Amino acid sequence: MRIGKKSSKREKKAMSVSLYANLMFVVVELVMAIVTGSQAVLLDGVYDGIEFVMLLPSIFLIPLLYKPSNEKYPFGHMQMETVFIVVKGITMITVTVGLITNSINILFHGGRTVDFGVVAWFELLACVLGIIVTFYLKRKNKAMNSPLITVEMQGWKMDSMLSLGMTAVFFLPVFLPFKGVGQLTPYLDPFITIVLSMIMLPIPVKTVFTGIRDLLLISPEEETVSEIEQTVEPIIQESNCVDIYYDIVRTGRKLWISAYIKLNKDELSVRKFKMLQTRCIAALSEKYTDFYFELLPEIELDMEELEELQEKQEKQQMENKNGREDK
Repeated sequence: MRIGKKSSKREKKAMSVSLYANLMFVVVELVMAIVTGSQAVLLDGVYDGIEFVMLLPSIFLIPLLYKPSNEKYPFGHMQMETVFIVVKGITMITVTVGLITNSINILFHGGRTVDFGVVAWFELLACVLGIIVTFYLKRKNKAMNSPLITVEMQGWKMDSMLSLGMTAVFFLPVFLPFKGVGQLTPYLDPFITIVLSMIMLPIPVKTVFTGIRDLLLISPEEETVSEIEQTVEPIIQESNCVDIYYDIVRTGRKLWISAYIKLNKDELSVRKFKMLQTRCIAALSEKYTDFYFELLPEIELDMEELEELQEKQEKQQMENKNGREDK
């Protein structure tokens, strides 16, 4: 299955919208972090900063992903996408851990007082805008199923969660101005930064592990493998095969699927074999946008037949040699 140039342009356009939205958020959040002194706002701004820096090369990478494979690049340029996603995930993990460490240090040194009312209203606005961008990317990605856009959506979801959590918590001192709450307010900002960071951390961790699996050409997660098997096996079983096994790898957004079948008889119509493969491709295309599928017969070697063939070849060679000597 191949995806045309129009998809490349649509993907680039969607990523460009995310790029400009990130740039706006970075500038506003960093200014707000400096003005209010909030670590939580800084966390949000740094995340958006990473998104922006990593988005720049990804937009130039998109045209390469749509180039066909050739002898030099048998898997195309898909692995470049996986490397990019892994680097981005590692960067986000590093920054998150760094902010957790810094926030713990602030907690042990008396906390920090910020203007919670200003921060709360700002984060509420950021949450709404983040949700709008997330839904925009989700709608655009329905037809493309792009890993780059999927990772972008995850980033915007994380931003929206972060902003929503900060909105709820930072409104507490505003609407609950009790004495006990006032004593805790210096610790509120670093505490919420730690909590939200811990909630967000598994997302880039999962992204990195999935990317490393793909780079090492390990089969995808069990859910993907099971879905592929459930899609093609009912069709392949019509060949009356006795066994089926698969080689499945993923390079970036593309799946490479090989299904090997053992037949219970020596012959199978080439026409029927081709028809089964075509039906499998049609069934898979309803669930995956970019994949390669091949259906192959598993040829078992009969050792006795092989030995007989070798003996015949050796005998023929000896006869040819003796014939040349007689001449």
